[in-house]
Amino acid sequence: MYHKTLPYRLFTIMNNTLLGLIAIGCLLPMFHLLMVSLSSTAPANAGLVTFWPKGFTFEAYAKTFDNANFLSSLWVSVKRTVFGTALALLVNTAAAYALSKETCVFRGRNVYMWYFVFTMLFNGGLVPGYILILKLGLMDTLLALILPGLVAVYNIILLLNFFRNVPKDLEEAAFIDGAGHLRTFATIYLPISLPAIATVSLFTMVGHWNAYFDGLIYIKESENLPLASFMQTIIVQADMTKFDAAMVANMSQRTIRASQIFIGALPILIAYPFLQRYFVKGISIGAVKE
Repeated sequence: MYHKTLPYRLFTIMNNTLLGLIAIGCLLPMFHLLMVSLSSTAPANAGLVTFWPKGFTFEAYAKTFDNANFLSSLWVSVKRTVFGTALALLVNTAAAYALSKETCVFRGRNVYMWYFVFTMLFNGGLVPGYILILKLGLMDTLLALILPGLVAVYNIILLLNFFRNVPKDLEEAAFIDGAGHLRTFATIYLPISLPAIATVSLFTMVGHWNAYFDGLIYIKESENLPLASFMQTIIVQADMTKFDAAMVANMSQRTIRASQIFIGALPILIAYPFLQRYFVKGISIGAVKE
């Protein structure tokens, strides 16, 4: 009966309308970017493109995908995101499982927990981090982009609290059947923790895909740059030397940059809807300890 009252219906209509307008406002800049990338040189440079392409053409995308540096950067970002996310999930879920145990099961648990929390408040800094990567011989390698951010304490805490909500009866039943901690972790905890794992995966994927600063300081060769670092040099620094001058001589830099930005944002836009249904549940359950 409460859901059928007139005030509730009015609130629902107003709420949905407001959220719809906010969603449209978030999508319009990306849609405008797509229209600019599909427009010809003259209207794009003149700023005549709004929400419909002027002189429809795929030339900007053709030139973008003809650039070997762009394709190599795209491949580096794909490898970084896939391997970085997989390694981060392996390390962070294992750490969260161990830290979710009581001190009677895992002695020294509180010491390790405070150690992890300390790293959230303090870090070694940029210069020591650079020296460490240099001394380890990881410069210009994929590991230089993955290892420094491999352990994410916030994600560990999120997973830790989610694991604590797993019924103890399931764990005890697994132990009675002869399973150890490793098998219990793999067959009990991970399958029923998909919301939290999907949430952490989304955080990690977006972080790796959008990270650009570490690529600028750890990567020297242009063919090893991740896509975000490559785009930073093209768009922010306006450095078009990584493009063939003859290739873009008659092209608008604005359309080329728009096509690059749209391509760079597209993988996350595609992946998010598949993980979104787990996102809210993973945040709400994993963020609160019962």
